[in-house]
Amino acid sequence: MAVITDCESRGATRKRICEILQIKERRVRGWYSRASLEDKRPGPILAPHALLEEEKNAIVSLAKDETHADESHRVLTAKGIDSGKIAVSSSSVYRVMREKGLTTDRSGKTGRSGRSTKPDRPDLTGPGQRWCWDISYLRTFVKGSFLYLYALLDEYSRKVVAFRISWHMTHEEGMELIDEGLEKEGLTKEQIEILCLFNDRGTQMKAKKFKAMLEDLGITQKFTRPRTPNDNPFIESLFSTVKGAPVYPGEFQDDLAALAYFVPYFHNYNYERLHGKIGYVTPAQRHSGEDIEILSLRKQRCQNARNKRLKQNREHYTNSSNLLRKEILTNCLTEIAT
Repeated sequence: MAVITDCESRGATRKRICEILQIKERRVRGWYSRASLEDKRPGPILAPHALLEEEKNAIVSLAKDETHADESHRVLTAKGIDSGKIAVSSSSVYRVMREKGLTTDRSGKTGRSGRSTKPDRPDLTGPGQRWCWDISYLRTFVKGSFLYLYALLDEYSRKVVAFRISWHMTHEEGMELIDEGLEKEGLTKEQIEILCLFNDRGTQMKAKKFKAMLEDLGITQKFTRPRTPNDNPFIESLFSTVKGAPVYPGEFQDDLAALAYFVPYFHNYNYERLHGKIGYVTPAQRHSGEDIEILSLRKQRCQNARNKRLKQNREHYTNSSNLLRKEILTNCLTEIAT
């Protein structure tokens, strides 16, 4: 705009100036109507908040690290910000990875159709308000013989509160699972009375002794609709994650071998693995409330990095604009003289 104003004051027409600048008069009229170019699209010049070269190199280096070979670009972003290596958005990480040919589907799974209707679940404000549990088959080396994985999940934090491995699928195992979860969480009587337990309609869940135990404790039990596993999506998603892990053996020799695998696995799941549905923090961090500070720090680091990019790119833009302005003025004066 400064170049155009100077040239017009020296007698050049706006049409000719726009031809030299290779821009449309309509765009120039828009600039003048807005009266400011602060943080506006500057045409062929890079955006003021464009990533710096060192940031792009850091993203590529992080993506090529073998320790992150099985992680998505969103997990890479969260871990990179936490470690201080990068401070950018996940979409920026994806764009850089795509440019370098580093993106690929490593899950081997297809997306869900999303046609199922979710059950009515009130919003949660903290852990210990709603749990869900279910039982999953574990294959053994003997065909037709199965182990059973019992898992109890806190829906707010996605933390595995308790789990059990058994040769039997009974309501007694379910009762012991709930007892173990209550003991580990150390819930008071008042906290237990506001707890809601979601499960399907299996015989273990509908057993009279199991229901009587929940009633004595003051826990509200809710059942999913018949033949609708999507009504209990959190626990189903957990089992899908468990059995889709790259290190999952597929088959177990016995219950001791299964315990030897699942004890460290669920420790990693609760305390190390970043969960995508809770802001890419660990379930334990969400459970304890540490996620608030972590997410705030990530946002602040990204904002600081953006401010740095704006400053450096604007300085570069200003220097380039001054050189361009001198060149255009020279061309316009030559045009006027001829």
